[in-house]
Amino acid sequence: MEHSWVQLFDLPDEMLMIIFKKLENIDVLYSLWGINTRFDKILHDSIFTSSLTLLKCLSNCFICPLPDTILDRFCLQILSQICLKIKWLDIESSSMERILLATEYSNLCGLGIYNITEDVAIRLFIDKTPLGRIKKNQEELPNLRSFSLRCQLEQNYYDELIIPLLRRMSNLESLSLYLAHDHIHRFIDGNDLKKNIINHIPRLNKFLFNIRSIISLNDQMSLLSNNDIQRTFSNFTGNQIISCVDYFPKMKRGQCHAYSYPYTLNYYHNITNNFPGGLFKRVGEISLYDEHPFEYEFFIEIAQAFPCLRKLSLSNRKGQKLKNNNMNYPLIKYPHLNDLELIDIHKDYVELFLDNTKTLLSDNLCLSVEYRPLRKVTNNFKKDTMRFNCAKVIQLMIPAKFKISQRFKAYFPHVKISQFY
Repeated sequence: MEHSWVQLFDLPDEMLMIIFKKLENIDVLYSLWGINTRFDKILHDSIFTSSLTLLKCLSNCFICPLPDTILDRFCLQILSQICLKIKWLDIESSSMERILLATEYSNLCGLGIYNITEDVAIRLFIDKTPLGRIKKNQEELPNLRSFSLRCQLEQNYYDELIIPLLRRMSNLESLSLYLAHDHIHRFIDGNDLKKNIINHIPRLNKFLFNIRSIISLNDQMSLLSNNDIQRTFSNFTGNQIISCVDYFPKMKRGQCHAYSYPYTLNYYHNITNNFPGGLFKRVGEISLYDEHPFEYEFFIEIAQAFPCLRKLSLSNRKGQKLKNNNMNYPLIKYPHLNDLELIDIHKDYVELFLDNTKTLLSDNLCLSVEYRPLRKVTNNFKKDTMRFNCAKVIQLMIPAKFKISQRFKAYFPHVKISQFY
């Protein structure tokens, strides 16, 4: 390492800038800050300090805080030295107070907050008096120009937390809002966003959002259609607005998913047969659910819409009605899929994915599946058209109550088996 450092010190500043720009900002700052005054001068450049992402995004799309050792170094040594340079912070909610209290961010104009739970939201955005009465914090945030918020909310907290918070940002120019909201009364549509948010932020010129709102069905006489929802976005300017409305009578729930397009998230959950289509190159994880069967053509559309798909979760108890009418359709191809979850499903979907005459799967696949439909569609692990895709499975998760036979092991020759309860 000593010889490597000597070689690095010998490089001109221009070459060091090229190298450092290839790395993540937090990695550069954490590893190189304080080595010498020359490096510190380079690292003061706005390329490394204007926008900091002080969190970790794991391969499975989960966001987590930075390790304590890294946070300690930033909060105790680095942030106070570059605070005047910082204009944007992306932080995870559990480490948010620690980061924000580390120094003053007088030029901060953008803040992304991730993983806000109900308890954290109440603690941060609402004052609770000793008498238990809830009082909203009315302090204005006039200097905030850009704000990004991603969280899942229980019923009523959209009204109680999110709307009052955003109305305090009267000079906001850019807003990114990503909500999964279980609301008991209404879908969050264009009229709702205009009335409660947009009309209170006069300087807002960029609004990206992805909002999934869920209502309970309690014998409503009339239900809003997707056309009804889409009309509420008719006066929105900028990005195209896509909406999708579904009703699930068995669950007694309705779902409205509305988002600005091009799509900005790396996941797309609860896709139904009403999927509006499009191209989602950034999306690597999806989940599929419906109370109506998914037919062969649907999976072709999914494969084309998500060309970089790595994880797919499927839940559907309705068997296919047209499964014998797919002879003229092309082979379904998922070239990058390495994580497939077939839980709470009809056996037709196990057959669809494992039959190599219907679907081409990638190598090194992790598969989670119910045992009974797996055994049935493989004809107790003897069916030849299943062997090719099953041989690509390297990790298999099945319920622990089932015993693993020798025939099973021969059918999955490269698999490591994990059993769950």
